[in-house]
Amino acid sequence: MHLFATVLTYPAPSANYRGESELNRTIIQKVTDGRFDYPIISPEAMRNALREILAGYGLPSNRSRLHDEEQLSVTFADYPNPHVYVDDFFFGYLVAASSADRKAIQKKVNRDDFTFKRDSVLRMNLAKGLEPYRHNAVFTQSPLAADGSAYKNATSSALLHRETAVTPFQYPFALNLNDCAEKPEWTRALLKAIGELNEVAGNHARSYFEMAPASIVLRLTNSLVAGYSTYGFQKAKKSDTYEFPEVVDGILHQEKAADGTMTLTPDYPGSEFYIGGRIVKEMTDDRIEQLKAQGVTLDRDPRRLIDIVAARALGGANS
Repeated sequence: MHLFATVLTYPAPSANYRGESELNRTIIQKVTDGRFDYPIISPEAMRNALREILAGYGLPSNRSRLHDEEQLSVTFADYPNPHVYVDDFFFGYLVAASSADRKAIQKKVNRDDFTFKRDSVLRMNLAKGLEPYRHNAVFTQSPLAADGSAYKNATSSALLHRETAVTPFQYPFALNLNDCAEKPEWTRALLKAIGELNEVAGNHARSYFEMAPASIVLRLTNSLVAGYSTYGFQKAKKSDTYEFPEVVDGILHQEKAADGTMTLTPDYPGSEFYIGGRIVKEMTDDRIEQLKAQGVTLDRDPRRLIDIVAARALGGANS
């Protein structure tokens, strides 16, 4: 069984996800799609936030971030062990070692099941803004530390230039639930963490931007692929709402028969789909009833929907 999902965040001003800096200008990372550049957030940043959320839940984590170092730094509690550490289990690892070092490490670890690398069980891709970057900037000023100050970060005042975008982001994730069978409670915790994903790294966390779902579309299936665009959220042409037309219209697809009658010929089995959040709140009652008739599970609360999916995938009260 496989779980595929696409998360859409709420729109908000974003200046906290940056790439390189040019002098006092902080740069939003972007990708070109067609004729426009769109702001992006790396899956590594989201995975790091998930790692810290899972540790905050009290689950054992091997890697932790050191925040007061001169450069980006982490520390490891032990050699990787996916049976003991939640981050080693879900996010994978690599121990870079030469042939000689490998023998010494294997002797030190003394575990028959020890491996020097493990693929990530959680698959993610870039979070991409729905609105293109339009060369907006915000200017703030860093003050001069006056004479007599206990310490000085700068000898003069500086004007800070931050690229800014106002957009929701969408990002996909996928899980092979057979790979998660060993740790069902950890998997529940991971899905819960995605449902309340926040504090994704960037701009020293000075800006507040939630990566938790405003809307979410999930598919629980035996198929090895999602079968639709995992970046399928689109802004509606005549309103400020967001839709997922490929899936919703595909489930309700009809074809005209020779006698002129319309016959339902869905592109996807509705019973495999779960749709929640703002996208449901903005649907008409008729559309909701049509989707329910095809077996789609809908919920106005995306976190409650994730709990339902987790229970059906892993067993539990809502299954």
